[in-house]
Amino acid sequence: MEDEAESLTPEDIEKWKKAGRIAAQALDYGKDLIKKGASLREVSDLIEKKIVDLGAIPAFPVQISCDHIAAHYCADPDDETLFENQVACLDIGACVDGAVGDNALTVDLSGKYSDLVKASREAVNNAVKMVQIGTTLGEIGKTIQETISSHGFSPIKNLSGHGLDYYDIHTDPTIPNFDTGDETEIEPNMCIAIEPFATNGAGLIYESERANIFMLANPKPVRSPFAREILKFIGENYKTLPFTTRWLSAKFGLGKTRFALRELLKNGIIKQFPPLVEKNKGLVSQAEHTLLITDKVEVITKP
Repeated sequence: MEDEAESLTPEDIEKWKKAGRIAAQALDYGKDLIKKGASLREVSDLIEKKIVDLGAIPAFPVQISCDHIAAHYCADPDDETLFENQVACLDIGACVDGAVGDNALTVDLSGKYSDLVKASREAVNNAVKMVQIGTTLGEIGKTIQETISSHGFSPIKNLSGHGLDYYDIHTDPTIPNFDTGDETEIEPNMCIAIEPFATNGAGLIYESERANIFMLANPKPVRSPFAREILKFIGENYKTLPFTTRWLSAKFGLGKTRFALRELLKNGIIKQFPPLVEKNKGLVSQAEHTLLITDKVEVITKP
């Protein structure tokens, strides 16, 4: 974002702020939909519609990752999951003309894990408070680690916050969730997402096998007419933002969509993001805010 941000106009900055506001509004709306007996798929659809109704597009498919799944769980078209007693991490992004607001929170439907939810929420709040121009990435990670540890939990070390750029939800810098000693400093013309994960498990995640979140990686000609048609649609509608099977199947049908996705994966045209599972099947909570750094630091995903 640095090269772009040197010439950011007030109108450009307002796009980032609008994306942040809409992400925050959609997150607040979504948390109230997560209740016992509700359908995870229907809740996801409603939140994505809300983002559009508020004047943005989803920066990525709504993710509701429950219990030992830390991230990247996205409802399939035929997902029958109902909310019961899960610890549910809700991650939402909104995109306005390429500018992205990214935020997350955790809902404990069991009523048993308020301390775990509090650990990640306090960690993001404490990190946000101490960030200023010149703060190092290691200092941010240290604050997150100390906060989560003070509640008796572990940060997930191989998940991190990240930079944001136009139509790019994961770019430099990487914002650690533990003290890495990284002396890279926060500078003007950055947009970053601080994203702590707390767990009562090992503090590590691994990729599970089946993904339904994808992103265009290497556009090139493809032989199959189905794949060619869907590739064209992906490029025109999502650009380099992530998308999901559920979105494509609503237009093309599930069979055609799955056939095309297999072809595009096989040819390295798209990449996939499988659900991320805590190594010891520990429960996970998540919290996240987006910060825009100009000549000051501003949290753009405040409710």
